[in-house]
Amino acid sequence: MGDVVSIELLLDDETQGSVRADWEHLARAGHSSLAAHTAPSNRPHITVLVRQSLPLVDFASASALLPVRVMLGTPIVFEHGDRGVLARPVVLDEALLAVYNAVRAAVPPGEDAPHTDPDSWTPHVTLARRLRLASLDDARALLGPERVGWAVGLRRGDSRTRTVTTFG
Repeated sequence: MGDVVSIELLLDDETQGSVRADWEHLARAGHSSLAAHTAPSNRPHITVLVRQSLPLVDFASASALLPVRVMLGTPIVFEHGDRGVLARPVVLDEALLAVYNAVRAAVPPGEDAPHTDPDSWTPHVTLARRLRLASLDDARALLGPERVGWAVGLRRGDSRTRTVTTFG
């Protein structure tokens, strides 16, 4: 998609810390990991919406629904050839769906990235990109069990302007 604007759910400090621990376990074992991305804006999140462009929007209605409890499941992989994205799926319950729908209601119609389209949204927290599938079992063995946490805020990231705006 090139330059994009994303709307993301941010996790509370404890949940964020547990995901960062997963990143570190993978990195120490020599696997692909988001720990390698040290930009201040790189933090665990759940992507809600991605578009090539998006006007500034008021997300007060969505922010008012936060915090919401989130269940981060046993790691899964989205395969791409001999590599994949390792992620913790997030159980889609009524509260999380209400936040997703409030975000969508706040934005004008537009073309969504496939992974955030209403018909195929798969909420998840990414642990690693481009993980070699041959090392998947080893990588999974390094990660902890399912966990419960909280989504506590929203942010907008614009890759073209390299800006991040936090809401709520």
